[in-house]
Amino acid sequence: MRTPAHRKVTPASLQGRVLLLTLLVFIALSVPAYFVFHHLIDKATIRLGALFAEKQVQFDRYRALETLSRETSLAGTLARSPVVLEWARDEDDPDKRRRGLAELEHYRRSFTDRSYFIVINQSRHYYFNDRDNSFAGKELRYTLERGLPRDDWYFQTVAAGRNCRLNVNRDEAVEVTKVWINCPLVDGADTVGLIGTGIDLDKFIRKVVDIPQTGVDSMFIDRSGAIQAYRDPELIDFHSLTKDAGSKKTIFQLIDNDADRVALVGMMTDLAEGAASVRSRFITIEGRKYLVGVGYLDDLDWFNLSLMDTREVIDPGLFMPMGLLIGIILLLAALLLTVLFKRIVLDRLARLEASVRKIQLGDYAIAPPDTGNDEIGRLSRAFSGMTKVVAENTQLLEERVRERTMKLERLAEVDPLTEIYNRRGFMNAAERERNRAGRSRTTLGLLLVDLDLLKSVNDTYGHQAGDVVLVEVSRRLKQALRNYDICARWGGDEFAVLISECDEQTLRLIAAKILDAVSGEPIIVEESNQVRVTVSVGASLVGPDETIDVIAAKADQSLYEAKAAGRNHIIVHDRTPAQGAPLIDLP
Repeated sequence: MRTPAHRKVTPASLQGRVLLLTLLVFIALSVPAYFVFHHLIDKATIRLGALFAEKQVQFDRYRALETLSRETSLAGTLARSPVVLEWARDEDDPDKRRRGLAELEHYRRSFTDRSYFIVINQSRHYYFNDRDNSFAGKELRYTLERGLPRDDWYFQTVAAGRNCRLNVNRDEAVEVTKVWINCPLVDGADTVGLIGTGIDLDKFIRKVVDIPQTGVDSMFIDRSGAIQAYRDPELIDFHSLTKDAGSKKTIFQLIDNDADRVALVGMMTDLAEGAASVRSRFITIEGRKYLVGVGYLDDLDWFNLSLMDTREVIDPGLFMPMGLLIGIILLLAALLLTVLFKRIVLDRLARLEASVRKIQLGDYAIAPPDTGNDEIGRLSRAFSGMTKVVAENTQLLEERVRERTMKLERLAEVDPLTEIYNRRGFMNAAERERNRAGRSRTTLGLLLVDLDLLKSVNDTYGHQAGDVVLVEVSRRLKQALRNYDICARWGGDEFAVLISECDEQTLRLIAAKILDAVSGEPIIVEESNQVRVTVSVGASLVGPDETIDVIAAKADQSLYEAKAAGRNHIIVHDRTPAQGAPLIDLP
C-alpha cells in the first residue's frame, strides 16, 4: 500500500531552567493528564475505527452501486429487447439489422459512457460504438476467435451463466480500457450473444475509489480476490475472467501472513452467503496493520474493501499545536492556565476515572456523561453508553443467577420422585412453622406415616411399581391435608406431616383421614395389576420448647407401636391407641 509515512508524536516538554511554583504545579498535573488522555484516545481509536470502517464500507458500496447498478440494470434491459434478440437470431436480415442497430443507438445515448458493444454468438461478430459516434455505419469492428487470448473474455462470460458480469479489461481491438458490463443475450434456452457497455476505468477510479481520505484506501475485488479497482492502476488485475488463479493480481498477495488471508476468505464467504452485511478486522498488509472493512455488492458480485490506518485517521500530531499554544500562554499567565487546564481537562478526566472505579466496584449508577463536543465529551458519552449496556447485561445475569439459585435450593429441599419436601426441606419448613406457632401461641402436631408391607410390592412387581405406590401415596396425603399443612418424604417409604394449629382431636381426625385416603382405593402399579396399601401412623403434639428432632423421636416410638399393633393403626404418643380401619392384605 502506498500511504503517507506515519509521524510519531513525542510529548512536548514543559520543563525549563527557571519555573514559577504555579508552573511546577501545572506540569505535575498536566503531564499525568496528558498520558491518561493519550491512553484513553488509543483505546477509543480502536472502537471508533471499527465503526468508521463499517460506515466507510457502506459509503463505498453506495458509491459503487450508484455508479454501476444503473448501467448494469440498463444493460440487462437492453439484453432482453425483442428487437435485439430477433437480430441476434437472424443477423444477416437487413431489416432486423437496421432495427437492432437503431435500438442499440437509442440505448447508447442513455448509457453514462455513451458506448455499447454486442457480440452475436452465431457469427461471433463484435459490434461497437463510442460516445463520439465514431463508428456510425461501421459498427462491426472484428470477429472473435476461440483460442485467441484477447477474445477469451467472451467465451468465459457466456460459460459463466445468464447473469450480468463485470470485467476490468483493455479491449485491444478498439483500444479502450473500461469496467465492462457483460450481459448474456438469452432467447429461451439458448444464449445467442453478449451485450453491454463500459465505464471508463480512470473515471470510475476517480469517482468511486480515489477520493482523498487521510489514512483510508478503498479497493474492489472479485470472488477470487483479484483487484478490480484501486487508486494504483499497477495493482489492478486486468482480464480477470481469462486468467488462471496463479497469474492474477490479488489482495492475498499483499497480505503478510496466512492467518490474515484465511480470515479475509472467511469474511468474504460470510458476506456472500448473507451471514452479515459488513465484516471488519485488523489485517497486516505490506508490513502495516490496517483495520479492513469488507462489504459485498451482490448485484455486481464484487467485494468492496476499506483499508484504514487508524494512526493516520486520528493523528496524534493534531494535538501538537495545542501543546505549543498552551506553552506560549503559560509564559504569560501560568496560574490562570493551571486553573483552566484543571477545569477543562483534569476534572473531566477525573469524573470519567471515578466512573470507571465505580464500575470496578460493581456500582453502575455513574454520573451523567460529559456534554462537551470534544474528544473527552465524545469518549465520556461513549463510555456512558457502554456502561448502560454492561449494567443491563449484569442485571440480567444476576437475575438469572438468582433464579438458578432458587431452583437449586428448591431441588435441594424437594424429593425428586414424589415432588414433595425431602427430609432437609421438611426440617427447614418445620422450623419456620414452629417459630410462627411460637409467636401466635398455637400448637403443632407431627405425624410419621409409614407404608405397610411396601417390600411385598417391590418383591412382587419390582421397584418401579414401588415407586408408583410412593408417588400415589404422596398425592393422597396432600389431598387429605389442609393447604397450610406440611408434607414430606421422611425417608424410604416413610412420610412426615406437620399439622398447624392442632390439638389432639385434630391430630387424630387428620391421621384417620390419611388412613382412609391411602387405603380407600387400590393403586394401579403395572398395566391392570392393582394393590391395596395401608399405612401406620405415629403421632405426637409438639410442645412449645420441644425441637422437631425430639418430637420426631416420640412420633417414631408411636409409629413403632402402631406397627406392633398390627399395622393400619394410629398411635398418639402417651395416649390410648385408636383402632383404625381393618387391615387390608395385599392381593
